[in-house]
Amino acid sequence: MTSPAPIPPLHLYSVPREPAPETAPPVARPRTAWTADQLMATEFPDPRWAVPGILSEGVNLLCGPPKVGKSWMSLGLGLSVAAGGMAFDSLPVEGGPVLYLALEDTPRRLQSRMGKLLGGQPAPAGLTLVTECPPLPQGGNEAIAAWLDRNPNARMVVIDVFAKMRGSSPPGASAYDADYAAVGHAKRLADHYSVAVVLVHHVRKAGSDDFLTEVSGTNGLAGAADATLVLKRARGQADGILHVTGRDVDEAEYALSFQPASGAWHLLDGPVTDHTIGDTRAAVLRHVRANPGTRPKELSEATGIEIGLARKTCARMVEDSQLRRDASGAYFAPGAGTQEGQA
Repeated sequence: MTSPAPIPPLHLYSVPREPAPETAPPVARPRTAWTADQLMATEFPDPRWAVPGILSEGVNLLCGPPKVGKSWMSLGLGLSVAAGGMAFDSLPVEGGPVLYLALEDTPRRLQSRMGKLLGGQPAPAGLTLVTECPPLPQGGNEAIAAWLDRNPNARMVVIDVFAKMRGSSPPGASAYDADYAAVGHAKRLADHYSVAVVLVHHVRKAGSDDFLTEVSGTNGLAGAADATLVLKRARGQADGILHVTGRDVDEAEYALSFQPASGAWHLLDGPVTDHTIGDTRAAVLRHVRANPGTRPKELSEATGIEIGLARKTCARMVEDSQLRRDASGAYFAPGAGTQEGQA
């Protein structure tokens, strides 16, 4: 495998800003007020997606526990978007310049990781990698803005990790206000340049049924962000579940598989539940989904699962809300209509 050329150390704030062409038109301030009828009559462009359905323009918090694979994911997405390839090995993305601030990595480590992810393919020239940058309030905003000015077709900026760029809190600010203001710096960049800004962040040690409450810090972080993505470890065939919610993105869950040899995350087909439960439950769920209203005896005959195990598994899956059972003892997948409801 041919390794990509070594990456020289790059300091974003040491790159001189190119002067704007003399013929460049002045930047117009975006309109911020309308009457109701004017607003309804205005045509707005659709949001620009870095990864369709998952990463839109605006600030996207990408959160997860340490060592879960957030950096592998964000670097892989950066390569895919810069090259105009396939995100998660299955979602086509429109190519465009990407800025990746790898503030916890060295050039050698970045080269090693990219070599794995590329698998012999050429490295995209549209991906700019940076290992040092000042915090957003102390010059980072201007440095990123200068890069975006030089790359007007940019599609994504990744900050890995956000803690390195948020800067100090305003004097006297509450924890919530400080978190909201910290994300606000990135949001102003995202909104002005219509670009997806990804902030890689951590989650709390304690788990929760609501993935939004797992984001480390106060609710000010998720409140200021346009979208929040939480990568969690999973059981069964999936190595991770990506939970997504936001203002322009539909709330969804995606089952993912991590490939250690290449460092790539792959999107798995089908509902998340198919990949997060054991083999027996997965077989039961597949059969019940294809045969609504089935009973344990029919299930056993069709799948080869011992009748006693089929009964116990179905009962436990009902307790775990993975199946539903009607009054006659027939089983249905969640969301499927029962025989009573269809009568």
